[in-house]
Amino acid sequence: MHNRGIVLITDYAWKNLELEREILAKIGAELVAAPTGAEEELRNLAADVDGILTNWKPVTQKVISNATRCQMIGRFGVGLDNIDVNYATRAGIVVTNVPNYCLDEVTEHALALLLSLARKVTFFDRANKNGVYDLAAGTPLFRVKGKILGIVGFGSIGRLIAVKAGALGLKVLVHTRSGDAMASSSPEIIPVSFADLLRQSDFISLHLPLTNETRNLFDYQTFQQMKRTAFLINTARGGVVKPADLIRALDEGLIAGAGLDVYAVEPPIPGDPLIVHPRVIATPHAAFNSEESIHDLRTTAATQICDLLSGKTPDFVVNPEVLGQPNLRANWKSGKPPAAE
Repeated sequence: MHNRGIVLITDYAWKNLELEREILAKIGAELVAAPTGAEEELRNLAADVDGILTNWKPVTQKVISNATRCQMIGRFGVGLDNIDVNYATRAGIVVTNVPNYCLDEVTEHALALLLSLARKVTFFDRANKNGVYDLAAGTPLFRVKGKILGIVGFGSIGRLIAVKAGALGLKVLVHTRSGDAMASSSPEIIPVSFADLLRQSDFISLHLPLTNETRNLFDYQTFQQMKRTAFLINTARGGVVKPADLIRALDEGLIAGAGLDVYAVEPPIPGDPLIVHPRVIATPHAAFNSEESIHDLRTTAATQICDLLSGKTPDFVVNPEVLGQPNLRANWKSGKPPAAE
C-alpha cells in the first residue's frame, strides 16, 4: 500500500493515539503528534503534512499558511473557534468537525447541574461532610416539574435538552439569534425573544457557540433582567459569560446560583473567586466526557480524514463552498495527496 500522506495531531485529551494510528494505517497514512501544540511548533510541523486533526490547540492563519500540502483540517469536537476556517477555505482546505459528538453527555450534564442546583445536592453534601446535618439550612426547596427552562441556542444539543427537559415536566422556552427555533419547534417548545426568556425562565441553559456576537452575552445588564430565583447553567463556552459580572450578580442576589462546566480561562487559576463561590457548582469541563463519546469522537474524526485522503467526501464538511473552488487541494479523482502524484 502506497503512503497516503502524513496527518498531524496538534493535541488530544486521552491516554494515547493507538485508535487513530489504527484507523490511519488502513490507508497507509502516517501519524505525527505535536509535543506541545505551541503555535510556532505547529507551524513548523504543518509544512510536511497532508492533514491536521486538532482538539483544543489553535490552528491559526500562521499555522495554515505554512501547511502548503494540507488538504483537510479536522476538529475533535463540534465548535470551530480554534480553527481559522475562513483562511483555510480561502486556501482551498476542507474543514470538518464532529457535529453529533457528546450530545447525550452534554445534555445529561446540563440537566445534572440543573437538578443539583434545584435540589441543592452539592450544598447539602458539603454541609454534611463538614458536620452540619441541617435540612433548614438549604430551604426553601422547590419542585422542578412545572418550572421554566430557557434554552439559549437551538442546535443539536439545544434541541435534545429541550426533549429531555420536557420529560422532567419542565416548560421550555427557546431563543436563538438565527431564528431557527421559530420554524422547527414543537408545540411544547416556545420560541421567545431574548428579553422574554431572561424575564420568564427559572433556569437558563446556554448552548451556543463563542463568536464576536455571543462573547460576554451574559453580563451584568443581562443578569439584571433575570429572576432573582433563577439559575444559570453553562456547558457551552466560558466566554459567553462575563466572569466578574456573574460574581457581582451572585453577590448582589440578582440570580440564585450557577452551574458551570466551562470558563473564560481554562484551566482557571487556583482559588478563582467564581469557582469557589458558595452559590456556584463548578465542574472541570467534563460534560463531554464518557468512554462512549470519546471513542465515537476519535473514530469519526480520524475516519473523515482517511476518507478525504482516499478521494471521498467526508461526512461533516463545515465549509462546503470549498468543494467547488478551483484551488481545492483535495484530489477527488485519484485520492492521492499532491506529494504522492
